[in-house]
Amino acid sequence: MPFDLDAYAERVRTGGCFVCALVAGEPGSFHEIVYEDADHVAFLSRYPTLEGYTLVCPKRHVEDAVGGFDEASYLAVQRVVRRVGIGLRAVLPVERVYVMSLGSMQGNAHVHWHVAPLPPGVPYGEQQFHALMAENGVLDQSPAERAALAERLRAVLDASTEA
Repeated sequence: MPFDLDAYAERVRTGGCFVCALVAGEPGSFHEIVYEDADHVAFLSRYPTLEGYTLVCPKRHVEDAVGGFDEASYLAVQRVVRRVGIGLRAVLPVERVYVMSLGSMQGNAHVHWHVAPLPPGVPYGEQQFHALMAENGVLDQSPAERAALAERLRAVLDASTEA
């Protein structure tokens, strides 16, 4: 499905922090949450380029993916990233799990990690950056499909003893 990158860029550069809005439960900030603890939240991307594309965030507003954390806090969020990646492998066919922290001080400044499961069989030229770029289109998923995937992933993550 085509993606309006210009409208998205305008929204994230002029709007408030989408993660803080989600954590606060503000109207219009709904996302399919798949994992939550006292300090972190993980939810399905609203604009997935791959099925299961998940964002993992600290609940506390942090803007530096490395220097914004003490070592214990950094390792704690990375444990959640790992747990989500393992969970995605349990509910979807996955060749590789991409993990990266994106964002900008000019928009989407709240640190968040993208955990994106690449399905098997994607041609090499359509993997890596190409597979992650919304400019190449986003998945057309119904709310029911997204909710069902979120439920399956939540069930695996809730049952996991991994921290």
